Amino acid sequence: MKSVLYFLFALFFAGTSPILAQHEASNSSSSEASFTLKGKVVEAEKYTPISRVNVEIIGRGYTTTNSEGLFEINARIGDELVIRSDDFETVRYEVQNDQRITLEVRKAIETKFVKKRKKSDREDYFVTYIDSAKRSLKIDAKKSIEYVTKALQSVGGKKASSAQNAIAFETLGDINLYWQLPDLAIANYKQSILSISKVNTRIKLATAFKANGNYQESIEELKGLTNLQLSPYQEVQVYEGLGDNYMATNEGVKSVFNYQKALDVANLHSITPKITDLNSKIAQTYAQEGAIDEAEVYYGNSLNLSKGENRKRAAEEKNKVADFYNQKQDFDKEIALRQETLDEIETMEEEGAGSDDINSALTPQRQNYKIANAYVAQDRWDEAIPFLEKSITEADAKEDLVVQKDATRKLSEIYRDIGDFDKAAESYERYVTVVDELYIKKEQELSQATRFSKEIALKQNRISSLESERALNESRYQLAFENQELIQKNNLVQKWIIGSLIAVALLLLFIAFNQKKNVRQQKLANNILALKSLRTQMNPHFIFNALNSVNSFIASSDERAANRYLSEFSRLMRAVLENSEEDFIPLSKEIELLQLYVKLEHFRFKDKFEYEVVVDESISLDNFVIPPMLLQPYVENAVWHGLRYKEEMGMLSIDFKQRDHETVVVTITDDGIGRKKSKELKTENQKKQKSKGMGNIKKRIAILNEMYQDKVDVMVSDVFDDERGTRVQLTIKKD
Repeated sequence: MKSVLYFLFALFFAGTSPILAQHEASNSSSSEASFTLKGKVVEAEKYTPISRVNVEIIGRGYTTTNSEGLFEINARIGDELVIRSDDFETVRYEVQNDQRITLEVRKAIETKFVKKRKKSDREDYFVTYIDSAKRSLKIDAKKSIEYVTKALQSVGGKKASSAQNAIAFETLGDINLYWQLPDLAIANYKQSILSISKVNTRIKLATAFKANGNYQESIEELKGLTNLQLSPYQEVQVYEGLGDNYMATNEGVKSVFNYQKALDVANLHSITPKITDLNSKIAQTYAQEGAIDEAEVYYGNSLNLSKGENRKRAAEEKNKVADFYNQKQDFDKEIALRQETLDEIETMEEEGAGSDDINSALTPQRQNYKIANAYVAQDRWDEAIPFLEKSITEADAKEDLVVQKDATRKLSEIYRDIGDFDKAAESYERYVTVVDELYIKKEQELSQATRFSKEIALKQNRISSLESERALNESRYQLAFENQELIQKNNLVQKWIIGSLIAVALLLLFIAFNQKKNVRQQKLANNILALKSLRTQMNPHFIFNALNSVNSFIASSDERAANRYLSEFSRLMRAVLENSEEDFIPLSKEIELLQLYVKLEHFRFKDKFEYEVVVDESISLDNFVIPPMLLQPYVENAVWHGLRYKEEMGMLSIDFKQRDHETVVVTITDDGIGRKKSKELKTENQKKQKSKGMGNIKKRIAILNEMYQDKVDVMVSDVFDDERGTRVQLTIKKD
C-alpha cells in the first residue's frame, strides 16, 4: 500500500509540476511591488484589541488577528482590505502605503439602529430575529429556533421572500448541525438552496451529509462546486471536505491528494489557520495508511505551526501528535508531549479558558490517564500509579465517570499484576461502583437526548406549520376576493373553490401522511431506546448475581477458589462490557460468553451438575447474530432454580442445531427439580419479587419480534412426565 501511495503521488506531482512552475512564474512577475502590511484591529469605543477577526485581500490573501489584535498580510498599494466578523460591522480599507495601520470596528448592534431608519419595520424585525438566532445558536438550540420562527412570523401576512427563506433555513441548518442533528440540517440546507443557491450553503450541506454518514452525497456535492468560481477560502473548504470524506471511507490516496490541493491554495493565499489544520490532517491520513515516516514529517509541521496560534489550538495539536507517538510506540516522546499538554490545560484553566466538556481530550483527567497508559506499556508500574490516582481524583471532581471507570480498572489491574491483591480488590470494588453510576448516567443521557430531539423536531414542525398556515391564508384571501365578483365571474369562482378545496385536501393528506410517518419513526426510536435500557439493566443484575458467588467462596474461607473465580469472572465481565453497547453480536461470541458463564457456575456447584455445550458443525456461526446476554438468563434459571436443589448429580445440556439455512435452534435442557417444585421451594419474600432477568428477557424478545418480524421464538416445557426437568427451546432467524 505504501509503495502504491508513493507511485501515485510521484505521478501526480510530475504531471502538475510544469503548470505549477508556470503559475509561480506569473505570480513572481505580478508581485514585484508587494509588501507585508502590518496592522491592528481595535474596538472603536474602548479601543481594545479584537482577536480572531477575518482579514482578507480578495483573491490575494487571508489571515486572522492574534490575541493582541495584530495581523500581517501580503498586499500592494491599491488593494482593498476587508475586515469581517459576525460580532462587528464589516470594514473596507484601501491600501495606500506600507505603513502600519490601525482599523476601528463597531459592534453590529449599532448598525441595526441605522437600518431601522432606512428600512421598513417588518424587514428590520426579520434581520434582528435572525441575528438573535445566530447569537444564541451555541448556547440554547430551542431558543435559537424560536428566534427563527419569530423572524418568519415578523414577515406578516405576506409571503416571505426567497432571500428571507434562504437565510432562515440556512440558520436552522446551522443550529441543527452544531447540535449534532445532521438529518434535520440536511433538510434545512436543501430548503435554503431551493430558495437561493449559494456556495457557502452548499458547502454546509456537504458537511451535513458527511456528519450523517452520507459520504457519497457529500462527495458529489463538493465535486459539483469545483466547477464554480470560488474564493480562495471556499476552494480550501471544498478540497478539505473531499479529503475528510475520503479519509472517512478509508481511501487514503484520494484523501491526501485533496488535502494537498487544499494546502497548496492555503499556502498560496496565506490562510494560516487552514495551513495548520491541513498539515495535521495529511499526517493523520498517512498514519492511518501506515506511512509513519511521512506522517511524522507533517505532524512536525503542524506542531510548529500551532505554536503561532492560540493556546487551545496548540494543546489540541500536541494531543494529536502524542496519540501518533502512542501508535508508533514511541512512549517517551508521547509522555513528554502530554506533559506539555497538561501544562497548557492548567494555564487555560487559570485563565478561565478551560474546556467545560468532560468528553474533550483537553482535560487533566484524560491526559493523566493516557500518560499512565504509556508508562504501563513500558511496564513502568510505579511511575504509572501516581498518574492514575491523579486521573481518578480529577475525574471524580469533574464527574467524568468514563475516565474514572477506566482509570480505576487500570489501577486494579496494576495492583493485581504486582501482587498487591488487597489494593487490587479495593480498586475493583470502586470500579464496580463507578460502573453502576455510569449505567445510571447513560440512561439519563439517553432520556435527555430523546426529549431534546423531540422538542427540536416539534419546534421545526411549528415552522413548517407556519408556512402551511400562510399558504392556507393566501387561499382564503383569494376565495374572499373572488366572491366579491360572484355575479360576473361565477364560473371562475367555482373553479377557484374546487381548486382550493383540492389543494387543502391534498395538504391535509400530506400532513396526515407525515404525522403517520413521524409516529412510526418515533415508535422505532422508542423501541431502540427500550432495548438499550433493558440491556443496561441486565449487566448490573448479572454482576450482582456473580458477586454473590464470590461472597459465598469468601464466606466459606476458600480464598483460593474465590480468587480463581474472580479472575474468571473478570474475563467474563470484560467481555460482557465490551458487547454491552452492541445491539447484536455474532452467535460465536454469544457461545463463548455462555461457555465461560457455565464454567463459572459449574466451578461453584461442581457437586450438583455436569454440563455439555454441543454446537452443530454445519452452522456458520458468524452468519447468525443474536442480542447479547439473551441466552444467559435461561442457563442461570436452569442452574439456580433447577439443578441447585437436586440431591443427586444433575445434567445441563446446551445444544445448537441448524434447522435450515435461515434458522438455528438453541435447546437448553436440565434434569432439575422442575418449574413447579422450584416455585414451591421459594420463600415468601422470593414469591413477592419477580425475576428481573427473565422479565427483561421477555420484554427484549417482545420488542425484537415487533421490530424484526418474529426473529426470536421461545418455547418452555417440562422434560419428564412427572414435571421434573425443564427444556427451553429458542428459534433464531438469520435476518
